[in-house]
Amino acid sequence: MRYVIIGNGVAGVTAAQALVQADPAGEVHIFGREPYLYYRRPLLWEFIAGQIEQEAVFYRPAAWYAERGIHLHLGVEVVALDPATRKITLADGLQVAYDRLLLATGGRSFIPACAGNDKEGIFALRTLDDARAIKAYAQKVSTALIIGGGLLGLETARALATAGLTVTVVEFFPYLLPRQLDAEGAQVLQALLEAQGMRVTTGATIEAILGNSHVEGIRLKDGRVLSGEMVLFSTGIRSETGLAQAAGLQVNKGVVVDEHLQTSAEDVYAAGDAAEFRGIVYGIIPPAIEQARIAAANMVAPGSARYAGSIPSTTLKVAGAEVTTLGQALAEGEGYTVLRRAEIEAGRYRRFVLQEGRIVGAILLNEPERAKQAAQLIQKKADFSAYADQLLVGLSI
Repeated sequence: MRYVIIGNGVAGVTAAQALVQADPAGEVHIFGREPYLYYRRPLLWEFIAGQIEQEAVFYRPAAWYAERGIHLHLGVEVVALDPATRKITLADGLQVAYDRLLLATGGRSFIPACAGNDKEGIFALRTLDDARAIKAYAQKVSTALIIGGGLLGLETARALATAGLTVTVVEFFPYLLPRQLDAEGAQVLQALLEAQGMRVTTGATIEAILGNSHVEGIRLKDGRVLSGEMVLFSTGIRSETGLAQAAGLQVNKGVVVDEHLQTSAEDVYAAGDAAEFRGIVYGIIPPAIEQARIAAANMVAPGSARYAGSIPSTTLKVAGAEVTTLGQALAEGEGYTVLRRAEIEAGRYRRFVLQEGRIVGAILLNEPERAKQAAQLIQKKADFSAYADQLLVGLSI
């Protein structure tokens, strides 16, 4: 059985490891567009900040793959997929046959259209090469503008601030981390960031990048001008679906998959940032790992494993703050009870969401000691209807 994986990110490598464990006699091939071994994207910020060297971002040496019989094809682009003949075509014209295929093509940075985006000093962070270019340019300037106050934007802002730059974060929504925090929690986080020297502008939309050949600043749609010598867009990702779409697979925001992570083509699966399940592209690491393992199980034994979706769980460490979001953290309205506690001076915030008395979501800012227990309570669907207020002072019942 020949298993072919397109994509050398966390989903692809996780699936490869699961495949060789489940089917030691199988032949596993990974095709990666980048010339690098799998590296950990969260460490790119530390590399930009100068806290680690480039070699530290790589997770495993080449020997690890060879010892397990995983065939790596790096710096190789797959340009076509033909499910009818079960073959992929490489950029050099070579065709490779497969028995079962995994699309782990990931995502690409989304950069919104704006005037002046052809200047030197404009970046987006997705790959190691992006990080190398950002780090090199940051050594020539002293100010930076981060467009986007989400997870990636704030981590990149921290990295550049650590490298000695004066950083301004510009966020379209009225507050930071709109996918992980509510307004009250974001207020606590923003106070922490500003206390450490970062500047934050919310409710702002970029209209144009200013300067001649090099970036000198940006103009917002309300007319305000912010100065900066480099602009880094952190405005989300889009799934890499071109290969799948050209092959006739069902594609929406991502490559549409069923409960077995199979696409609309027989024996073709998808996982990670490229996959869309029940209308959701998760875009974070934990679901990518979970999907990759389930996809691999079904590639070895079709129909043997089911995916029911992931409980969104992210932990962000930025500027000394730790933000954990669990489950339906931002749910509100009819049918939900929301409990909050904010301590702005202490930099702490807690929010619990209950549905029919049971915890279904939580936000914890600078309360890492409670994050694990909160996750367990959500998983267990613990009933707090009789003593919900205790959640604001402790979790034990």
